[in-house]
Amino acid sequence: MSRIISSLTEISAGYDALFCDLWGCLHNGRQPYPAAVAALQAYRAQGGIVCLMTNAPRPGPYVVAQLDLMGVPRDAWDLVVSSGDAAQDAMFAGAVGRKVWHIGTAKDDGFFTDIPEAHAGAEPVARVDLAEAEGIVASGPFDEVSETPEHYRERFLEARDRGLPMLCANPDIIVDMGETRIYCAGALAEFYESLGGRTLYFGKPHAPIYDRARQLMGLGPDARYLAVGDGIATDIAGAVAQGIDSIFVTGGLAADAFGADIETPDLEMLLHWLKVQEKAPTYAFGRLR
Repeated sequence: MSRIISSLTEISAGYDALFCDLWGCLHNGRQPYPAAVAALQAYRAQGGIVCLMTNAPRPGPYVVAQLDLMGVPRDAWDLVVSSGDAAQDAMFAGAVGRKVWHIGTAKDDGFFTDIPEAHAGAEPVARVDLAEAEGIVASGPFDEVSETPEHYRERFLEARDRGLPMLCANPDIIVDMGETRIYCAGALAEFYESLGGRTLYFGKPHAPIYDRARQLMGLGPDARYLAVGDGIATDIAGAVAQGIDSIFVTGGLAADAFGADIETPDLEMLLHWLKVQEKAPTYAFGRLR
């Protein structure tokens, strides 16, 4: 049964490294949460390693630049691993062909233009119209504010009928940008699958992003990891699949389900909700602190 804790310090001494989600845990898409920043700084001060693990569809350096712009201090983390890193490797390796239809915005251009060193000599990947494409790369809707997956039905049916695979660079379904809830690439991939299309995933809860993070940390087989996140189907499901402990942040995407006090979730409501979700995080708290 999941246990509600008051702060990270209550359990942090038992873990060597932390996989910490970004949106809904460390920041809200516009500004960082001061208590979360302080919690990560304190964890690092006691010798723990903080890996910021995000389903952002951009390569790690772009995520770091965004964190800097937002005012997240660099002493709150050790490394950043993004879904974009793992998905980019797969794309340049040819997972969905060399001519791709890109669904996303200009902020994700680095996914295509910043070629990883390991793929420097590979055949280029070109962005083309759907009619010419060998595959699809989804990093998010064209218009994050107004579009829903349903807007893509006709084009997805065409792509399905042609057998085009979709590489999903961000398995998240939704995130909160400040007070606005927006769809992510995961929602598009889920809809494409529902229509009979084939999809490939590389972020949480799928193994490649965890494998990459552990490789970069190099802690060895006996390292004790802890995952923190507000995505029950991504952060917590991924931790369960990896066999590591987790803290579910109830004050994020599902905040309305656990009572009026976002900082202190109602235990009975939480346990009922988790039973419905068929997930069992090791711990839970309202906010990362």
